[in-house]
Amino acid sequence: MSPRHAAAAPQHFTHHGRRIAYRSYGDGSRTLVLTHGLLMDARMYTALAPTVAARGHRVITVDMLGHGASEQPHEMTAYSMPQFGRDVVALLDHLGLDEAVIGGTSLGANIALEVAVAAPDRVRALAVEMPVLEHGLVAAAAVFVPLALAIRVSQPGMRLLAAVIRRIPRTHFLFDMMIDFVRRDPAASLAVLDGITFGRVAPPVDERARITAPTLIIGHEGDAIHPFSDADMLARELPDARLVRARSIAEWRLRPARLDAELCGFLDQVWAAPAQVRRTAT
Repeated sequence: MSPRHAAAAPQHFTHHGRRIAYRSYGDGSRTLVLTHGLLMDARMYTALAPTVAARGHRVITVDMLGHGASEQPHEMTAYSMPQFGRDVVALLDHLGLDEAVIGGTSLGANIALEVAVAAPDRVRALAVEMPVLEHGLVAAAAVFVPLALAIRVSQPGMRLLAAVIRRIPRTHFLFDMMIDFVRRDPAASLAVLDGITFGRVAPPVDERARITAPTLIIGHEGDAIHPFSDADMLARELPDARLVRARSIAEWRLRPARLDAELCGFLDQVWAAPAQVRRTAT
């Protein structure tokens, strides 16, 4: 694995008695916190994080509870979208950060919205890719409810398969992203799915409409779980949002230059703007 594609070593902090892992790239006062997709982990940003750090930003990638190197409780009550948002705020507290840009993909996009609702004064801006809102809920349920049922009835076999797959050496982060679900503890995967499925998936419309932070939204066509209509709807709801259309779900993974530039340009812009002006919207 090349140095650019080598993930940083995880660090940890404890929130409500549970260990949460994060990785740090770069330094300085301009911080971007990135949260990953469902049943993935922070290594999905193995290429993006050092790219953004090289532009003068500090990038923190976090493994949400139940994912990656963080603790993985087997109780569904440990997991909810508001709790994930509170965990990110606790990460800011742990790092001594008054504010940061909060970003994420899919599940991570919705977590970023939760952070903006829970602690708006801690959010310099939002950068969300593929949010899952009202238009994507039916497709998400059609995938994740049967997946949870399959895990529930096949845990012994999945534990054996996970033990075998964990023996496969990590090579490229994109390949690892595709098989990390199989590597996971199936009981933790089931608890995460149950906790998310039976709770709210994102802040409701009235709470989203009160988010005033500058927001970069990236969406793409042809994806029932992350429909472009959800990204477009969010851009219309927020008073200071800009929508960028990705060419496909794979663009940022395979040909990232254009979207990397969009994100870095957005970050330069929001950190250049005076904070007091940024928060005057009603």
